[in-house]
Order: sequence, then structure tokens, then C-alpha cells
Amino acid sequence: MQPLSMVPADVVPNVSIRQPRSGPSWIRIFLGGSVLWVATVVVTFVTGNTNLIPTIILVGSFLVPVTFVAFAFRHGDAVITAQRVFAAFVYGGVLGVLGASVLESAFLAHASGWTYPAIGMIEEGVKLAALWLVARRLPFYTARDGMVLGAAVGFGFAALESAGYAFNALFTSHGLSLLDLVETEALRAVLAPVGHGLWTALLGGVLFATAARNRSGRPQPRAALLGWYIVVVLLHALWDASQVIAVWLTLLLTGTRDQWTSIVQLGELPGVTQAQVHVFTMLNWGLLAMDGLIGLALLLLRWIPLQRGRATAPVLPPMNV
Repeated sequence: MQPLSMVPADVVPNVSIRQPRSGPSWIRIFLGGSVLWVATVVVTFVTGNTNLIPTIILVGSFLVPVTFVAFAFRHGDAVITAQRVFAAFVYGGVLGVLGASVLESAFLAHASGWTYPAIGMIEEGVKLAALWLVARRLPFYTARDGMVLGAAVGFGFAALESAGYAFNALFTSHGLSLLDLVETEALRAVLAPVGHGLWTALLGGVLFATAARNRSGRPQPRAALLGWYIVVVLLHALWDASQVIAVWLTLLLTGTRDQWTSIVQLGELPGVTQAQVHVFTMLNWGLLAMDGLIGLALLLLRWIPLQRGRATAPVLPPMNV
């Protein structure tokens, strides 16, 4: 009988496929969490009780990532247990944030034109390493499971990062600003589904797919992984640089000679008009939307064939491993 390590990565031996659970649990998580978050925000505004601020930050930062991890969990094989997903979300997220912080402080002390690609390389690299660590003892690997665990790691990173941004937004030159905190959390919640979770899911699927081509049956770096890593880094860099690109595009379309002279010589943009603000906003959101749609299209192009293969795969008898 064929040894377990040589079974193709998208055929699942000796493990039953998880049947869909009754009821859309991820929808209940999102709706219930949204009600709790809104209620906490309203009570905080009405009472002025700052003790509720940590609740606003934690619930707001984790709600959307946890919702999408719960959604992804329903599409993994039975080997992807709730414990594994929880470990990927927490340990992968924390290791990713810590690794990115250390490396960025060491290598990106001075801003340059390569800052955004460098940030993308560092953050995607540490998330990929964290995924490999939390998944190194799986009994077998499939591309589909790699995307599920990759999403868990990426959304864990996104949740912790959002909490940090929300905490920083709270403190302004005029004191604590609950409005800035709420706006930051709401904006990042809208953008979360097409950010870190999506990018790491892409890399996770490619990483786990390499197990099918490896004698040991374990994921290893391959040329395909390097190629997808470059793609994800470019998506990440475009996402981070969208505001800067939008500023230059706005100047290109509507800038005056005085504005060009000032920004080149002084690094400042004087006399900004309301029309330019509207153009900048549309360009910024347009770039983010384009980036997110490209990433989502790539994810679907990889995910749909895997789901079709899963539906048509023969049912194998139990194997003694």
C-alpha cells in the first residue's frame, strides 16, 4: 500500500471530510460581536467610562479576523482541528508581529523608496515562517488546508496589528479621542478581509502543495513558492503605498506649479483644495479596491480547482498508519 508521505497532497487518506455544521456559525459570530461592539461604543460615549476602551479595541480588532477564520475553518479537512486553527491564529499572529517588529526596526531605520517592498518582504516572510512552525507536525498536507491555516495566521497578525493602530489612534495632541479610535477600527475592519489573511492564505496553499512533490511528504521551499511570495509582496507593497501613490496621482492630475515646487523643495503640499481632497480619497480607495480585487481573484483561481478536486476525489478506505 502506498505510504502516507507519498499520497497526493489533495487526496485525504484515513481522515473523514468534515461535514458542514448546522447553522452559519461565522455569521452568528459576526452579528453577535457587532452588536456587542456597537453597544460598548454607545455606552462609552454616553457614560464617558474609559474602562470600556480596552473592550472596544479588542472586540473591534478581533471581530472580523475571527469571523473569517471561523468561515475558513469550515472548509478545511478533519486534520485541521479547532485547536490547530486557534494555535495558528494566536501563535502565528504573535510570532509574525514580533518578528516583523524586530526586523523592521533593525533594517528599516531610514525611510527610502524601497521601504514599502521591504516591509512586504519582512511581514510576509515572518508570517510564512510562523505558518511553517505551527503546521510542521501535521500528518499530511493539502493545498486547501494550507490556505485555511495560512488565513488563520494572517488574520491573527491582522487582528494584533489593528489593535495596535487603534490604540495609537486613541491618543491625540488634544487628549484621548474615542471618535478617532472608532473610525480607525471601523476602517480596518472593512479592509481586513482582503489584507493579511488573504495574502498568507495564498502562500499557505503553495507551501502545503509542495508536500506532494517531496519524498518526505513535508512542505519545502520551491520555485513556485518564491514566485507567489514575490506576487504577495507586491500586493502588500501596493497596499501600504496606496496613500503615497494617490498623493502623487492627485498632484499629477490637479497640482499647480507652486504645489509641485513646494513638495519637491520642502516636502510640503500647500493650498490643498477640497476638490483635490476628493480626488485623493477616490484614488486612494480605488487603489485599495484594485489591490484587494487582484488578491481575491488570485485566491479564487487557486481555491475553486481545489474544491472541485475535493468533490470528485474517490473515497479511500481507512488506512493503518
